[in-house]
Amino acid sequence: MNNLLSAFASDPVIEALLSNEALVSGYLAFEVALAKASAISGFIPEAAAQEIETALAQFSVDWNDLKLGMARDGVPIPALIRQLKPRLSPSAAVYLHKGATSQDAVDTALMLQLAKVIAIYEERISLLLTRLGEMKAEFGNRPYLAHTRMQIALASTWSAKLATWSEPLARILKALGPLRQSLLVLQLGGPVGDRASFDGYGDTIARHMAEMLDLGLAEPWHSQRDQIVSFGNILVQITGILGKIGMDVALLAQNEIGAVRLTGGGSSSAMAHKSNPVTAEALVTLAKQVAGHAGTLNLAMIHENERSGVAWALEWLTLPTMLISTGASLNHAASLLGRLEVVPS
Repeated sequence: MNNLLSAFASDPVIEALLSNEALVSGYLAFEVALAKASAISGFIPEAAAQEIETALAQFSVDWNDLKLGMARDGVPIPALIRQLKPRLSPSAAVYLHKGATSQDAVDTALMLQLAKVIAIYEERISLLLTRLGEMKAEFGNRPYLAHTRMQIALASTWSAKLATWSEPLARILKALGPLRQSLLVLQLGGPVGDRASFDGYGDTIARHMAEMLDLGLAEPWHSQRDQIVSFGNILVQITGILGKIGMDVALLAQNEIGAVRLTGGGSSSAMAHKSNPVTAEALVTLAKQVAGHAGTLNLAMIHENERSGVAWALEWLTLPTMLISTGASLNHAASLLGRLEVVPS
């Protein structure tokens, strides 16, 4: 994201994991694993697999050609295969991508990316929980004036308030473990998702590929996008939990309430006395944005028969933005909690 909004809604770490370079690296990892697993299973010659592995390790992509291929074919894999084959001997080239379809490579590459993204999320959520624990130890026993339905309610403690922020984060962190098992799985189905193109070797090849790529093993899931949507809903929960923190802080930082103070608040072009809760507002904005994109991602579940170019492309256009915004939200939350001061009452 290379514009002014990048300071507000970007995450360079997540963006790097989702970059074109990372994506092509995933495609190549798929092709190498496919060749090696196919050779182990007896589907292609060992010599061909070795040549494919060596050639792909030295491959440099022609990005302009790949972009033209994406525009023409609606998916980058055909153009990538056309670039790769001339680097192989004719006897090995016929075994490149043998039995597989473009969606096998694209979906598997996505899983490799998501494995790294989820690890970043887990690390950041753990740091937020650590910070909230420090805040509880520092001022958890201080009195806090609770509000219900935007009105003053009863006296409480900051420990109780912090629990409303930390407990949902702890639950979502715990939920990411089982999600890894169900989401991060190999895609290998062949042209129509039944592995028939592998002449009876498909299940064995898939098992070896999953081990090589450190992914779970599953039946082909070309048109079954429920796990992708479930992950999208996890992103909604992460950003929603952080958005609630942002909303609380913005309200508590109002001059007439003054329960908290933010160091380094945003300035106003017209009112020099203001210290705007920009980071808190960003958390609310990103939560609403991700929730809105989740509705679009849910539409990507509707595939026509065995594969949908429409639904598949809709997923590509939606999920990366949700991933980046979630990363940005986690960064904003860390910044906010690091600058939050409780005003003694």
